[in-house]
Amino acid sequence: MPTKDSEKKMPDDLQRCVEFHGHICPGLIYGYRVAQEAMKLMDLRRSADEEVVAICENDSCAIDALQVMLGTVAGKGNLIIKDFGKNAYTVLNRAARQAYRFSRKTRYDYTGKDKHVFDRLEAAVAGGQASEDERRKLKRLKVDDLLARPFAEIFTTIEVPFEEPLYAQLDRSEPCALCGEMTMAAKMVMLGDGRQACLPCSQKI
Repeated sequence: MPTKDSEKKMPDDLQRCVEFHGHICPGLIYGYRVAQEAMKLMDLRRSADEEVVAICENDSCAIDALQVMLGTVAGKGNLIIKDFGKNAYTVLNRAARQAYRFSRKTRYDYTGKDKHVFDRLEAAVAGGQASEDERRKLKRLKVDDLLARPFAEIFTTIEVPFEEPLYAQLDRSEPCALCGEMTMAAKMVMLGDGRQACLPCSQKI
């Protein structure tokens, strides 16, 4: 949970991210800051359809902030996850044919005024001796620090060549010849006898 001071100052868009994600944490803030920067650089609004695309190189908490802020969600097909475990995100604007990649610069280093408190809490967590309250406090300090820092201290921003992703695939659904469950025809497998099966059933043969 954020501090009382943080709660008073929390912007509406960040509050929506927290409500969607379920809690506030440093990972969510990374995504929030990236979304803000992408919106500023490319004059973006929340994507109603597939106008904006996010390519995420991890599957972390940050992605939820991108979904809320940019409207890049799995169901529309404009959220692409390539889980390389890298804190890096490419945001594309189809209309302007622009794309920027944001990659985290370095290991996290606290720069706030409570450095001595942060170091003590971090040592306790690293040593497995921190209480749940101390763990929460450490997260709060990171959150407040990440919100206060200039974006350029956290991420490297590079404009990259615009390579337009495919739009979400649409196709009719057909029953699997083996289990009978409705499956997108384009994702079915042709069996040796000419029938079509869903991928899980085809792998059992």
